[in-house]
Amino acid sequence: MSVAFTREGDAEAAAADLPDRPVSAHPNLVTASGLAQIDAELTAAKAAYAAAQAGSEIAGDRTAMARATRSLRYWSARRATAQLVPPGDGGVARFGCTVTILRDDGSRASYRITGEDEADPAAGRIAYVAPAARALLGKGVGDSAVIAGRDVEIVAVTSMGTSMGTGG
Repeated sequence: MSVAFTREGDAEAAAADLPDRPVSAHPNLVTASGLAQIDAELTAAKAAYAAAQAGSEIAGDRTAMARATRSLRYWSARRATAQLVPPGDGGVARFGCTVTILRDDGSRASYRITGEDEADPAAGRIAYVAPAARALLGKGVGDSAVIAGRDVEIVAVTSMGTSMGTGG
């Protein structure tokens, strides 16, 4: 057997032994839509695992099974630890609500405070453990906060289909 053959096998074995995805040490708080997202990911992971297990490519591509197994472990753990937080009511920024801020330059931004798996800053969803979310939590309309080193004013808090804020 050639040395190149052995190294290729070693590389495949290393790729097939994927490390687990890191799981946050924070409580796994989720909104209803975040829980639905976890359920969808878990269903997809189960399907990928079944496909990898049933497929004849396991012998040829052990990484497919490793990826499927890793995803299944991650999403199973996230589902098992998910803590559904009911939406709050009132004008105070809480988990699950959307907070609209006004910056010094007159621009506005809205952020929905969500669980970590649901967070997508580009889509305006930030994890409750993110610094911006921590700066907003517990504050109401008219309060100020510091986000990214800049003062902002909270102009609206929306939760459960209700909105408290200024029209300006």
